[in-house]
Amino acid sequence: MRKIGWVLAALGSAALVSTAAVQGAAASSTDHGHGFRHRSDTVLRFDTMAPVTGPYVGTANPLRGVPGGGLPWMIRSAKGSLEHDGRLVVRVRGLVLADEAPVPAALQGTNPLADFQAIVSCQSIGAGGTATVANVTTGDFTASPAGNSTIVARVKLPRPCIAPIVFVTGPGIWLAATGS
Repeated sequence: MRKIGWVLAALGSAALVSTAAVQGAAASSTDHGHGFRHRSDTVLRFDTMAPVTGPYVGTANPLRGVPGGGLPWMIRSAKGSLEHDGRLVVRVRGLVLADEAPVPAALQGTNPLADFQAIVSCQSIGAGGTATVANVTTGDFTASPAGNSTIVARVKLPRPCIAPIVFVTGPGIWLAATGS
């Protein structure tokens, strides 16, 4: 009877080891068979952005040194990603002036800008080891009157790039920023 108990314990242990091995293999599904795991180079992925509104309208409360647009905006949807090598993709839909005062009635729900840009803002380390903000701007990307635009660019990220924020901007102002 003792021998049977020992055999059952051994079989149970083997089953646990096998289960752990299967779970480990499933968890490392990105292992390419040579002991190297595929490493994602995504620094930031987002599915939402917050439009400039409230106290962020205008120059009184800039974010990372970038003032907000002079009127409130709204946004229907946004998503994007920032890769380690500086590849940036931002897709915005319905980034338009808000449907409220103080936006003039004729401009409500429209985008008056022909182009949008993006800024990637990072906390970094400057000369002498001081904390600094580094803002890197893309070129212009066409924006429709309905506020639709796709920005695909490569920016030179500072090293290190700590706590990145992605902005969709107009000339010298931010219109939407990562957040909700």
